[in-house]
Amino acid sequence: MTEPQYVALRAVVRGRVQGIGFRDYVLTRARFLGLTGYVRNLPDGRSVEVVAEGARPDLEQLLEYLRHGPRLSRVDAVDTEWGEPTGAYEGFGVGISRV
Repeated sequence: MTEPQYVALRAVVRGRVQGIGFRDYVLTRARFLGLTGYVRNLPDGRSVEVVAEGARPDLEQLLEYLRHGPRLSRVDAVDTEWGEPTGAYEGFGVGISRV
């Protein structure tokens, strides 16, 4: 059996995703999946950035969670970029938006 491929994912989720617990929703699921990286609100007030590293199947599962969001959210779009993992993250946390 081969080892899972480790990759990096950057996703920007657009819609009603700020002020309704979306970051906590992502944080809980990413930690459950054993991913590293962060989630943060973007300054536009209507999108959230997720940067995560881990096994490709786990990141695919996280993407499914992002597409649905928590009960009070409305996800209009999820833009994704795949890349090589940096190994820069020790765990998964909430980041601070850069203005």
